[in-house]
Amino acid sequence: MRDSTRRTIRTTLQTALGIAAALPLIVSASGIPEATPGVGVGLAVAAGLTKVMALPAVDRLLPGWLRAAPDPDAAVLRRAVRE
Repeated sequence: MRDSTRRTIRTTLQTALGIAAALPLIVSASGIPEATPGVGVGLAVAAGLTKVMALPAVDRLLPGWLRAAPDPDAAVLRRAVRE
């Protein structure tokens, strides 16, 4: 699976969970100004999930197809340090 596909799936999952958390506020709001807190909660949850999923410990818990791709620069740097 390409790295761009992985990133798209991860972002979609994070955003969906954020919207799910904010859905009660969004549904109960009848107008745009009143829906603003719901949108804020959704964005905050999505941002929090993004940060958590970026942690190496959490990344190791994800299925292989959803893990972040290895950093090609890190491998080059490791080889350079060994030499």
